[in-house]
Amino acid sequence: MDGRRRRIGSARVWLVIAVLVVIFLPPFAKYQELKYKNRKLEERIVGLKVENEQLAEEKRKLETDIGYVEKKAREKIGVVRKGEIVLKEVNVKK
Repeated sequence: MDGRRRRIGSARVWLVIAVLVVIFLPPFAKYQELKYKNRKLEERIVGLKVENEQLAEEKRKLETDIGYVEKKAREKIGVVRKGEIVLKEVNVKK
């Protein structure tokens, strides 16, 4: 009879463990997923803050630095000063 009681006791322990796993595993998995998403969003926030600082600096330069404005105008829209000669590089594919 003692061996049978051990088996029943062991089966109960496994049953309790199985029930606990079924109850707690889905919420734990969801917690891990949310934790991962939160970490990714925090990384994105840091990146956006850096980008925001760079854009603020660019705005400040565009508002206060005429040399920077001229440089950007030359780069973006090809502005030239009166009397300058424009040379364009042409790539010929063979």
